[in-house]
Parts: sequence; C-alpha cells; structure tokens
Amino acid sequence: MKKIVTIGEIVVEIMATELGNGFLEPIPLVGPFPSGAPAIFIDQVARLDQPCGIVSCVGNDDFGKLNIDRLKADGVDTSAIRVIPEYATGSAFVRYREDGNRDFVFNIKQSANGQIGPAPEVDALFDSADCLHVMGSALFCEGSVKLSLQAAEVIKAKGGLVTFDPNLRKEMLDLPGMREAMQEILSKTDLFLPSGPELSLLTEAKDDVGAIAELLSRGVTAIVLKQGSEGASYIDARGRIDQPAFAVEEIDPTGAGDSFGGAFVTCWLRGEDPAASLRFAAAAGALAVTRKGPMEGTSRRAEIEAFLTERA
Repeated sequence: MKKIVTIGEIVVEIMATELGNGFLEPIPLVGPFPSGAPAIFIDQVARLDQPCGIVSCVGNDDFGKLNIDRLKADGVDTSAIRVIPEYATGSAFVRYREDGNRDFVFNIKQSANGQIGPAPEVDALFDSADCLHVMGSALFCEGSVKLSLQAAEVIKAKGGLVTFDPNLRKEMLDLPGMREAMQEILSKTDLFLPSGPELSLLTEAKDDVGAIAELLSRGVTAIVLKQGSEGASYIDARGRIDQPAFAVEEIDPTGAGDSFGGAFVTCWLRGEDPAASLRFAAAAGALAVTRKGPMEGTSRRAEIEAFLTERA
C-alpha cells in the first residue's frame, strides 16, 4: 500500500469546559489532548491501517511524549518527529462561545514546531513515501514551507502524489510569503481538499463554478469540497458527486475536517470508488464530532463501517 506522509504542527489542546468569551479569568479546563491538524489527519490514516508518517518537532516534555506515544500506538511512523530540548511542545487553549465560534491562545511558531527543518530522518521518511499531504496550517514558518516544497519535489519526481488541504483563514494569506507558498504547492497538487470559501482562495475566479474550472485547468485531478453540516462534494473532469452530511449529536467539532481528509485520502489512494470514498469520509467526519478532544475523534475502519451500516 502507498505510504502517506505529512509535515507540520503537533500540539496539545486544552479546552474550557464552560462557554464564554476568551480567557480573561480563571475557568475550568480539560486536557491535555494530542492535537495539531497534520497530526489528527495522519492519526486517522494510521487507524485505517495505511502506512504513514509525520515530520514534526516536540519538546522534551510530557506534552511531547503524550503526542508521540499516541501516534506511535495508532501506527504512525514517528521516526521523523524530532525532540528539541530547548523548546516546549506547542499548545492550543480553546474556548467555545455561545454562538459556536471559538477563541484560541496558540503557542506554535515559538514552540518546538518552529524548529521543523531538514534532518537525515526526514529525508529517509520522504524517500519511503508515495504521497505527501500538505496542510495549509503547517506553512506557518519558513522551515516548514521549504520542507513541504522539498517533499513535494522528491515525491512527485518518483511518480508520487500530492494532496493539499488549505486549512487556513483568508487573513493568513497576507502573511509574508504565504500566498506564494500555497500557489506553489497547488501547482503540484493532484487532489485538492478545500473547505467552503477556501475553494476560490487561490484562484482568480469570482464564483465556485469558475474556481472549479480554473483548478482543473491548472492540473488538479480532483477536488473534494468540504462543507461541514452541508455535506461534501467530489469533482473531477467527469462530473460531480454530492454527499449529504450525517446527522449526529455534536460534542466537539475540532478535528472533524482532518478526520474526513484522512479517511478520503486513504480511500482515494486505494483506488476505491469516489462516491463510496466520499460516503466513508463523511462518516469519519461525523464520528469525529461525537467525541470530546481533537484526536479522540479518529476511528477504525470497523467503527466507520458499523456507523454506515446503521444508516443504510
């Protein structure tokens, strides 16, 4: 089976247990939970028994050990996660507001994550890979940008594939070099997985139809458009397939899109039917929101298949 690798942030997530605005007073918290968009994605891939690995950095602390132990236990190749004693593992404090939006306090760029860069174990992981999955959130510093572009070159040169989830707010495109890095990754992308308005962020189009046409004309083989509670769509040169979202009780939406992406990319690389892959990924995303904690929502194939059987 094809081996999938990703690059990017590993963090612990600590969550407020009460609704409210920000962190301006003492409040109850729960955690730490293993987290980070690339880490959640690759954990979902591993839990589907697909060979996979991640390039990242953590501190020599309990938060780093918590993440490495979880990823390794689920089957992720952790050989390219470097431990940097001089820096702390990244963190994210999260609080939900009454309207469902969230407030974050991040320590990512100034944490061990900011030290992501070349190393012999990183080169070895790239050499073993057949597919690179790029998360836009991982392009937060020069080191991770350079490494992502290097990995894309290496993997494409040997006939491998690149999948790309932009996973960022529009405002982030104004960071120095961000738009250029995203465009370069897009130029090497085979499968593009935007969420909602991200579909047109990297195009000149004024609407979704124009954005889809432009992306396909630029060499993207297929697009998977994630739209949360409105479902998801698969689009390629042959047409479009729509998949409604599954109705579930939402406990925590964090990581649902990453779980969806991990499930779809795994199915896609196995050559499974796009409609079945989309349905399977939608089920993975639905299961993810029913559990507290970002990485706690990843699922085994048997769990996803049982969920789908119940809703047949």
